[in-house]
Amino acid sequence: MFLSESRKETQVHDFNPQSWLQVERGKLMKLSSYSPSSIESLIKVLEPPILPYFKPVDYVSVLAQIHEELEQCKPEEKSDRYLLQYHVFRGLGETKLLRRSLHSAWKHSTTVYEKIIYGTWLRYEKQGEEFITDLLSSCGKCCRELEPVDVASEIPAGASVPVCETSTSSNVQEEATMVSFQIGEEMVICERRKISSLSIPFHTMLNGPFTETNLEVIDLSENGISAAGMRCIANFSVTGVLAGNGLSADFLLEILVFANKFCCEKLKEACDRKLASLVCSRQDAIELITCALEENAPVLVATCMQVLLRELPNCLADEQVVKFFSNVNNEQQYAMVGRAAFPFYSLLSEVSMKTDPTSEKTVRFVERMVESAVGASQKQIAYHRLGCVRFLRKEYGEAVRAFNAALSSGHVYSIAGIARVACLRGNTVLAFEKLTSVISSYQPLGWMFLERSLYTNANRKLEDLDMATELDPTLTYPYMYRAINLLKKQVPKAALDEVNRILGFKMALECLELRFCIHLVMENYDLALRDVHAILTLAPGYRMVEGRVEASKIATLLSAQVDKWSSADCWMHLYERWSAVDDVGSLSVIFQMMETDAPKGVLYFRQSLLLLRLNCPEAAMRSLQLARQHACSEHERLIYEGWLLYDTGHCQEALLKAEESIGKQRSFEAFFLKAYVLADSGMDPSCSVTCISLLEEALKCPSDRLRKGQALNNLGGVYLDCEKLDLAADCYTSALKIRHTRAHQGLARVHFLKNKRVAAFEEMTQLIETAKSNASAYEKRSEYCDREQTMKDLEMVTRLDPLRVYPYRYRAAVLMDSRKEKEAIAELTHAIAFKADLYLLHLRAAFHEHIGDLQSALRDCRAALSLDPNHQEMLELHKRVHNQETITGFDTM
Repeated sequence: MFLSESRKETQVHDFNPQSWLQVERGKLMKLSSYSPSSIESLIKVLEPPILPYFKPVDYVSVLAQIHEELEQCKPEEKSDRYLLQYHVFRGLGETKLLRRSLHSAWKHSTTVYEKIIYGTWLRYEKQGEEFITDLLSSCGKCCRELEPVDVASEIPAGASVPVCETSTSSNVQEEATMVSFQIGEEMVICERRKISSLSIPFHTMLNGPFTETNLEVIDLSENGISAAGMRCIANFSVTGVLAGNGLSADFLLEILVFANKFCCEKLKEACDRKLASLVCSRQDAIELITCALEENAPVLVATCMQVLLRELPNCLADEQVVKFFSNVNNEQQYAMVGRAAFPFYSLLSEVSMKTDPTSEKTVRFVERMVESAVGASQKQIAYHRLGCVRFLRKEYGEAVRAFNAALSSGHVYSIAGIARVACLRGNTVLAFEKLTSVISSYQPLGWMFLERSLYTNANRKLEDLDMATELDPTLTYPYMYRAINLLKKQVPKAALDEVNRILGFKMALECLELRFCIHLVMENYDLALRDVHAILTLAPGYRMVEGRVEASKIATLLSAQVDKWSSADCWMHLYERWSAVDDVGSLSVIFQMMETDAPKGVLYFRQSLLLLRLNCPEAAMRSLQLARQHACSEHERLIYEGWLLYDTGHCQEALLKAEESIGKQRSFEAFFLKAYVLADSGMDPSCSVTCISLLEEALKCPSDRLRKGQALNNLGGVYLDCEKLDLAADCYTSALKIRHTRAHQGLARVHFLKNKRVAAFEEMTQLIETAKSNASAYEKRSEYCDREQTMKDLEMVTRLDPLRVYPYRYRAAVLMDSRKEKEAIAELTHAIAFKADLYLLHLRAAFHEHIGDLQSALRDCRAALSLDPNHQEMLELHKRVHNQETITGFDTM
């Protein structure tokens, strides 16, 4: 999305697949004869996008400030703080954390409007996971935040209804007198006292010094009420109930308008609630909400809003809805959402941007977001988002104004947009100078050097991109640019190594597509097909070649150039690649097996396991859902439902599903699921015996060697926890005999606990040599060698997977032991800049406390508690540092 058109270098994968994949005599055309200029015309690189997110230079300080404000602010202000926290996590790409922030905002909502907005937002974020609600219901549990708000109960009945006194003494028995209201040709007879009790205007008209007071017939023909409506009102004055079956919305609206005109608050409230109960569809809501706003019917307004918002994103395809949401005046806006205008338009603009970031409705929603922004942080978020939208629409003058407004409010990242526009206008020098100024004025970050690299010559560009990778190894553009630069120099092997660097820890679709292109250049068609299969597994509808060609079509063309595998061949290759810890290769084999007659449920389940190992939780969830849909039996379906519940944090319900499955049929997967959940959830510290029994039962049931190897490995882990080292060693050895390679890690631990450090080191070395993905193996081996080798292994871990935090913590601890406090803190700060991690922040807080920098320690404690508010050690450190800081503050007074 958000792609720049400001440079001449365009898409990484801009080539014609028909020329690349043209089948001639059963082979693809040769590419080795292509010149660098030909390759450059076929594979080009696209500028990195300007992200429309809140990206503070020092997110740690922002999170710490939010945490402090949450401790001090009023209850009705908490949801706003959690929304800001959500925007920080959105900018960091932390999906789980941003969902938790939304849940906290919903939980701390103090108005019905906030509950509707944040509940809707959570529901939108969890699109495709609605089945979890159904699964929980089958276990007797519900997700209240995903259910509709009971609007009528949230708005108190009679809260604003004044009492109209119509008698001087409750002991006096008044004689009932009647009054008739003429409406056209009809007369409606009412009890005078009851009608006068409906409102002060009626009471004054029927009992005060007016002409109507002494009349027996009063003409109401010109007051917009029908005879049927007046009879219903007369009945309400006696019973207090809007009686009658099938009261239509139009009829109730007539009474509502009349009630509002004559200040009949109880009648108006009854109409409001009755009308709200009739709103069932988007069309109902559209037809009623305007009148509801005009007549100030809060229950009806909130109900209509909820019905419309729960249809996101589909309702934004309805021009009536878009026009209504974007054109309401301030008074109507307050009646619709109360003081929650900013979250409301934040939600609408975010949804609209995902659908079409350049549409008119997106502009309207973002502009309303800007208008509703209060305070510097909200203005930073809103103006930057508006700048991104204007930039995409090529409205560069408006974009610069919005980016400048965001920058003036403190959002430094918006300088990227200002620089892009300057370059588009031919002022590359100005763009370069702006980024240089930012780099010299703030703690340098990866994105700063990446952005500056866009405005420099080739040599300086590579220097800046190398610095960008050093400061933030998660940025994909530098790897892709370097890879293509190497490809132009006709060193495809080096280009492949470069793109493999990032694919080793981040499964970015654009990088998989680039690797596919490199494999084509190298005529490695089987590996090119592997990457297309991985792309299709991660994103089934993905389109390659600048979105012009379906990835599935490219897979079909490539498939004609590689050997066909039988079902038996597929299982053999899956076994080999799984054993080699080649997760992407295993995904490719499973993708091919989907075309055979193998049971689809089992294949989708294996696919989900691999995707979890590759840190692709959303794709893994989708595969698990498909496994559930393709289950061959009820007991198999229950197993997949158990995993779905476990992966979404519902351990107790997952156990229930496992037990239900075992009750229907004893199977490997059911026993394995139950043992896994018990062992991992920590529900009962004494559950080890139960886990051992369950895994032993699982191993007695039929299954393939891949799964039995996993069970043996897990059983060895339980024995290790129980300090039964020989039994653990037997399990790991048995797992290795059936090529469960990861069992080397468990066996190494056994050797270590038996004081056989060299044997442990050698065991892990075997795993490193066997596993294709081996960053974790280097990390584990580092525990079994001397400090020099440990440092080498951990450097290798950081090179292979810079998101693993243990190496940074270890190196920082070594520096701290050597009394190099600044260097130790700098090591942690480097990692924290691109990885929001509790343990990194915890250790840095402890280091700050150690050197007496209590303010920095308190900042890190608060930021860490924003990541995990219930972490016990962090809570204790925060309390201790806070107390010390308070005492120090008193001492300085």
